[in-house]
Amino acid sequence: MVFADLTGSTGLFESAGNVVATQIVTRCTHVLSRHLSAAGGYIVKFLGDGVLVLFDDPVAAVQASARLQEVLQELASVELRCAPLGVKTGIDRGAVVEYDGDCYGDPVNVAARLCDRAQAGEVLIGEAVFGGLSEGLRLACHSLDRITLKGKAEPLRVWRVDFARTAETTLASLLDYHELLGGARPLQRVDLGCLDQHIELYPGDGPLIIGRGEGAGFAVDDPRVSRRHARIEWAGEQCVLTDFSSNGSWVRFAGAAAPVQLRRERCTLHGEGEIVLGTAPDDFTAPTLGFRVIDEG
Repeated sequence: MVFADLTGSTGLFESAGNVVATQIVTRCTHVLSRHLSAAGGYIVKFLGDGVLVLFDDPVAAVQASARLQEVLQELASVELRCAPLGVKTGIDRGAVVEYDGDCYGDPVNVAARLCDRAQAGEVLIGEAVFGGLSEGLRLACHSLDRITLKGKAEPLRVWRVDFARTAETTLASLLDYHELLGGARPLQRVDLGCLDQHIELYPGDGPLIIGRGEGAGFAVDDPRVSRRHARIEWAGEQCVLTDFSSNGSWVRFAGAAAPVQLRRERCTLHGEGEIVLGTAPDDFTAPTLGFRVIDEG
């Protein structure tokens, strides 16, 4: 769970007035949420001048959060110019309950408390997040030892992410990856399309969330589609679809006699076909994505 909160908004309301300040804060939170969503996060909700985002991958969560201050500074320099805002972030990991478009559980509470303890421009992470990072990213984290958080009986181990070292580690990883490929884009990808939307997902890209509403990386506006309906990601050399929904998903492979039904299950995508969301494929109104897995290796 990622909890990101703007800093400096109180002073902004005093100096700019309620109307202008509200417009600036809303613009900032939506830009930050789009950045996190593009990195594979699912936007759970906005809370005043903050945003709560669900990530399945701790590496993607940390790397995306490490760039939030930079994203905000870019926005301020281009559009807002005088907005004296920063962002602070708390990240925790663990089992949560998703219900009626919201998330509940200890990781949500810990992420919020870590965000409260963070200073402007800081990203604080819990032990479960740190344990899920690569060795390179762990080197970019500074241990704050144990910190007592409100509502927790025992102190928790906390790390602060070093932005500069994270950027260097990420850049080095990308350079190594592209050097391995001879500087070219990966030879594998999956093409996804639905009406006027089209996305290409490559190995090395973050997971893509399919769902209803702005929180999804691939949005499908249909009441039969859950807010966080399914996820597509590359796992090694395989493209995997995982269903999280209440109504299920169906994969109809080209040339197959019958579709594969998924209900909180996963399957490997290959060749081409269609992904049907929320209702059986024989319903001609079913929301449907076309897919094509390409392997030019």
